[in-house]
Amino acid sequence: MRYVLASTLAVAFSAASTSHVPSTLREPPTQRIVINDNRQPAGVLRDGVLTIRLEAQEGEWYPESDSAAGITVRAFSEKGKRLLVPGPLIRVREGTEIHAYVSNTFSRGDLVVHGLSRRGVATSADDSITIAPLETREVRFLAGAPGTYYYWATLNGDARAPGDSSTRDAELGGAFVIDPANAPRVNDRVFVLALWTKVPLVLGVVTRTALLRFTINGKSWPNTEPLAYDLGDTVRFRLINTSAVPHPMHLHGFYFNVDSRGNGAVDSVYDHAAPPYRVVTERVAPGRTMAMTWVPERAGNWMFHCHDNYHVLRNPTLDGTPLQPEHLVHVTNHAREMMGGLVMAVEVRGRTPGVTQAGVVRRALRLVAQVDTSGHGSEAEPAFGYVLEDRAKTSAGSSSGELIPGPTIVLKRGEPVSITVVNHLAEPTSVHWHGIELESYFDGVADLSGATHNIARAIAPGDSFEARFTPPRSGTFIYHPHADETRQQQAGLSGALLIVDDPATYDATHDVPLLISVPRRQTDFATVFLNGTNAPKPLDLRVGERYRLRIINIHVYRPSMFVRLFRDTSLVTWRAVAKDGMPIPPQRATIRPSQQQLGNGETYDYEFTPTEPGDLRFTVWSAAGSLLVTMPVRVR
Repeated sequence: MRYVLASTLAVAFSAASTSHVPSTLREPPTQRIVINDNRQPAGVLRDGVLTIRLEAQEGEWYPESDSAAGITVRAFSEKGKRLLVPGPLIRVREGTEIHAYVSNTFSRGDLVVHGLSRRGVATSADDSITIAPLETREVRFLAGAPGTYYYWATLNGDARAPGDSSTRDAELGGAFVIDPANAPRVNDRVFVLALWTKVPLVLGVVTRTALLRFTINGKSWPNTEPLAYDLGDTVRFRLINTSAVPHPMHLHGFYFNVDSRGNGAVDSVYDHAAPPYRVVTERVAPGRTMAMTWVPERAGNWMFHCHDNYHVLRNPTLDGTPLQPEHLVHVTNHAREMMGGLVMAVEVRGRTPGVTQAGVVRRALRLVAQVDTSGHGSEAEPAFGYVLEDRAKTSAGSSSGELIPGPTIVLKRGEPVSITVVNHLAEPTSVHWHGIELESYFDGVADLSGATHNIARAIAPGDSFEARFTPPRSGTFIYHPHADETRQQQAGLSGALLIVDDPATYDATHDVPLLISVPRRQTDFATVFLNGTNAPKPLDLRVGERYRLRIINIHVYRPSMFVRLFRDTSLVTWRAVAKDGMPIPPQRATIRPSQQQLGNGETYDYEFTPTEPGDLRFTVWSAAGSLLVTMPVRVR
């Protein structure tokens, strides 16, 4: 990929709040870049040959509103047309020959272009073409196998002004889609996920002038394209991650089918004859692609976004004006004013009956958000927690006395529930029921959930909100804030939400939530919390008994962690059971080595049956191989 991966974007974003004037903001160049929604294919198709003429130039790009400050970047255009971000969409049918002319309009630096070659062929050979300054190169090739791909380029040896360390080539690329030769072309949307930075993301080193822009098809929330569908539509997305970091993409309110996964060169389509792979969150690694399908079954406003909180955090403005903490607390619309980056709003049009469901008898719970007085918090690093009240029974956080993590909520499949969220904090909050299929108004995205004339606002201090839903399936889910998400989750507001067939037979000894979250204090950021601590107590198991390990990642960054279960230095085996609360089809529910990579917002259920006594270790690792936390496991 084109950039060096940072060890943690949290450092970058915490540093990004300082005041500065980006050196890349200059007088407008000759061209203003146009945002490309990837609906219109480029080039001219005649007699089975697509002819396309691409030019790489510099222009001024506006990832925020069109009236905000711009950024000087490089981009592609079709010859004689406007520069586009993302670049012109190449979309053809299988068997099409592509005849491309690519021009390097720069007077210094070779343009190196990747991806303009036959796709769907597994090869380690370099497919790049190098174009000298002020020259044009011609390339011809067959499109290749159906799938979702992309092309991208860099300008080598370019000269920039001193101090200009921005990723000028972050938007220099575009989508390349190949449709099946004989099948009707489907109505889908193509979304390119990209990252522009003012400073390179160098491993472990991020300066205080860091400035980032995560974009979908060239725009950052709340300026991303609003999507609208009717009830019952079949919705198809193609996602292309051209950025340097992973994006766990989460759809509120609905499951989606993962139809294919690709690496830019080869696209692997899942067997449509087999049961679909259905999730609510799926991690898209750097340079990877994904095709997904879903059907909106309930009307209202929904959200599709990356679940790495730092990829959906509002950034300092491009003109150098910092965001003040006071402004972030006292906002009119939490969804639009406190989020940024990789977020899209989705409106489902129609009328869904049963939102109020008058006369339904519901199990009544109260979930109180409050300051955790045992958590040694401060204004900069607050300590919050949840207390759950179920009739006369009250439960809180861990056995240490701190309200972290939130209490595990166990609900019965098919039983209507009313959860009144009470806000005892000094700031607004909300609760999102992550992965639950419910009505939009109760989904918990402050100032967005609901419909046009019935929006669920943030819960003000001293106020409350009643969430009503009937969980349709058993599984492992999460609850967490969706107002000032990063700060409040780090403070301790998150917990496991388990839906079971019969709570009376729920056995906490053999059904074990393992919730991974971010520590409250920055001094602990080299670790992660497992069930509210970075020094968890041993887990006691017995030989021959079957246990369900419910692994939940609600960390606010670190989208690439691994969990592993060791005996000495060897992995034991476990059996896959569920992903995001959805049972895994039998042919995929295999016994495998006990290792799993996690994206934020994902849950994985595994069955584990110890076969001999001894000491094991449940561990969480960073993507770079650092041990983040260990839980001793004693088998007797």
